[in-house]
Amino acid sequence: MIRFTLYSRSYCHLCDDLLDALNALQTDTVRFAVEVIDVDADPALVERFDELVPVLFGDPAGPELCHYFLDEAAVRTYLAASPVLI
Repeated sequence: MIRFTLYSRSYCHLCDDLLDALNALQTDTVRFAVEVIDVDADPALVERFDELVPVLFGDPAGPELCHYFLDEAAVRTYLAASPVLI
């Protein structure tokens, strides 16, 4: 299954908006999972992302796909390049 990682905060309306917009891209043929990580739970993540949240990654080891707002084109490109669509 395709996976995304969203670095987020519990009190962040931009984080909620980005997650909602990302989930809206799911269809019957394009399914994915989103792991939401609260940056405030880890000082290293606060140092890394702090004011950039929300930050979305496809591969956490790869480059970020977007931050603040969903970059739909970047996400669609990532989905098209992903080998598994369920």
